[in-house]
Amino acid sequence: MKSSWIKRIVRIVAFMAAVSGAVAQDARRPKKLIATGWDMPDTQRLRENLEIMEQRPFDGVVLEAVGRNAAGKPCRLGWAFLSEKWQRAWFQPCIDDLRACKFRRFTDNFIMLNANPGNVDWFDDEGWQNIIEHCRIAAWVAKESGVKGLLFDPEPYAQPHSQFSYAAQPQQKRHTFAEYHAQARLRGRQMMQAMAEEYPKLTLFCYFMDSINVPAAAQADARRLLSTSPYGLYPAMIDGWLDAAAPTVTLVDGCESAYLYNSRQQYVEAAVQIKGDCQDLVSPDNRAKYRAAVQVSFGMYLDAYWNPKDSPWYIGAADGNRVGRLRASAQTALRVADEYVWVYGEKFRWWPTPNKGVKAQTWPEALPGCEGALGFARDPVGYARTEIAALKKTGKAANLARNGDFAAETVTFDGREEKWQKDGRPAGWSAWQEATSHGKFTWDRDTGHAGKGSARSTGVAGGCLLQSHDVKPGQRYAAGAMRRLQGKGDAWMRIRWQTSDGRWTAEDRDRLFFCDGPPQDWGEMFGVVEVPEGVGKLVVLLCTSGQASAADAAWFDDVELCRLP
Repeated sequence: MKSSWIKRIVRIVAFMAAVSGAVAQDARRPKKLIATGWDMPDTQRLRENLEIMEQRPFDGVVLEAVGRNAAGKPCRLGWAFLSEKWQRAWFQPCIDDLRACKFRRFTDNFIMLNANPGNVDWFDDEGWQNIIEHCRIAAWVAKESGVKGLLFDPEPYAQPHSQFSYAAQPQQKRHTFAEYHAQARLRGRQMMQAMAEEYPKLTLFCYFMDSINVPAAAQADARRLLSTSPYGLYPAMIDGWLDAAAPTVTLVDGCESAYLYNSRQQYVEAAVQIKGDCQDLVSPDNRAKYRAAVQVSFGMYLDAYWNPKDSPWYIGAADGNRVGRLRASAQTALRVADEYVWVYGEKFRWWPTPNKGVKAQTWPEALPGCEGALGFARDPVGYARTEIAALKKTGKAANLARNGDFAAETVTFDGREEKWQKDGRPAGWSAWQEATSHGKFTWDRDTGHAGKGSARSTGVAGGCLLQSHDVKPGQRYAAGAMRRLQGKGDAWMRIRWQTSDGRWTAEDRDRLFFCDGPPQDWGEMFGVVEVPEGVGKLVVLLCTSGQASAADAAWFDDVELCRLP
């Protein structure tokens, strides 16, 4: 075994120990799934159904806020692009609904804001004064109710015209595209100024931003193409948002174009376009703000994993496992996205809805396994713990680790019997140390986590205990162990990969699991891995580094390796 990998890890571990203190905080970027679609709740239904809704694998929902005007008629907060005066008091019951919710899982909720009905011309100052006030009220509701922000949908669902299409503008014969473009930027600036004044830390999550106009970004003069685009005026409004956005405002390009993405390359290319190419659609003085404010997100169309093959909205899988394809796509989308991935469904529901266009079946009933697929993508460790607990309850959990509890003197594997040798390593495990390390790996028969027996390393500057298992690409495993430390040094669990004939491979897919608890106490190391292509063996490594003498020790116990369904 080459020693370069362990030397790198030793340096990393030493640095982490020096800068992190006793217990380091999780500094990873959070990745979150947001639910939206035809079963979208309003504030009242969210309050009434919160307990069952939070059982689904999401971190938040898109919801509607529906107020009541002075005549008692409903007023949809989302239907904001119209010339009509509103009052804040109409929406106070929506705030009360959301304040009454005791959120445990739904930390990132968004209130719907549509560019509909879009019946106000960009040059109508009085009409736009009302639209801007509507946006101000929407931001106020979001702030006062404690939700993360607003979900802006620029798609034209209602007549009389598309708000962002120059061809649909009522005064296009009177005003050039350049003039409309300037007006759209002005309105965007006014809109953002009003929203940010009400909610300085607003997140404006959009089903899509400039990702809808990527072809125009490749032109020397984007306006030549934008003038004929259905969303040609949208980049100007976004430019206006950036004019007025404070550094605390976050914009999210949801990239609805990702509905049919089926490969890692598609997600990565879209992220490059949003972060890179789309900068050319805003003015040069706003490009630094664009880079700082705009997040990459992706939309996933759940119906595409249920629809028949002849549907234009169909995603298949080479092995026929469409739910597996959903899981893989959700994993990739979450990995590439800055923070959010949104899941849109139409035909079925996650929770109760009065929408008669949605079937009575739930998504887990219509597409068995989809909930677990999304749950695994969102939180592999949480999913693994739940699945293993369920398997143990039914007696179906199989621990593949040989002598993982370090209780046996003899282990039989592949027809071969391996006996423990006095003062030697535990049965069933091999050991390795780098050339400059002269410590010992032994079996401690009297010390253990839950009982007697554990593996012990002393004076190991860099080395590990190893155990190999035959696996197949695509399989998923949960791996864990307990560890305790004494004196100097650190210990962790590492999963590495070999080909079927025992050659090391896929080093970039190695996974390391540390314990964050007090070193002197038994603490858990736990994680989830997926077998890469070209791999035939999974190798469990119980690693030690930084021990200077025989007084420095690490103990390992209760090693588990479980295949996940």
